[in-house]
Amino acid sequence: MIELKALLVLNGNTLDLNRLNKLGNEVDFILSADGGTNHCLKASLVPHMVMGDLDSISKDTLDQIKEYNVPIKKFPVKKDKTDAELSIDYLIQEGFKDIILVGAIGTRMDHTLANLLLLNKLKQQDINSKIIDNKNTIYLVDKKLVLIKEEDSFLSIVPITNSGIIVTLKGFEYELERTRIDFGSTFGVSNRIIKEKGYIYIHEGQCLAIISKD
Repeated sequence: MIELKALLVLNGNTLDLNRLNKLGNEVDFILSADGGTNHCLKASLVPHMVMGDLDSISKDTLDQIKEYNVPIKKFPVKKDKTDAELSIDYLIQEGFKDIILVGAIGTRMDHTLANLLLLNKLKQQDINSKIIDNKNTIYLVDKKLVLIKEEDSFLSIVPITNSGIIVTLKGFEYELERTRIDFGSTFGVSNRIIKEKGYIYIHEGQCLAIISKD
């Protein structure tokens, strides 16, 4: 069975436009949420669908989308979920099993934090997901994650469950063996992969695994 891959473009900080275009051409479906549509067109990508309350999409972008006959699913400004969560609900319903989010990190910390935690909703549905911007790649891990070494990058483990996590790290500068990291601790920040691959095993709890570059 072929697992379909989707790109969800939100209205936060976007990727380098060439990188965004490349990502868009590697997936089966592009969904833009509201102002994320502006990012798509700047990267020469035409989304397969636009969703949201349309309060941050430019008039020129909206006119172009209509010219391309892209389906638009509009929601009221006053609603119980963000455009990001509504978009994720749609992709889950449509059966996508691999979802990349871009534009999920921005100046609104409330939206940024909410978007990071939406990775848990996807994890609960057994969907592979990650958030990407120009400096970070973010995963939510509750079992195992294997990462390929990247030059000049850091790997941080941030517990997000109240009881913390118990974690094993292999292939890292600082390796751990069934070590507890408490919720709110910085113990897992700024590690490095020194082998060809880094292995993260979560024995208890959940964490964000964040690959960052200065």
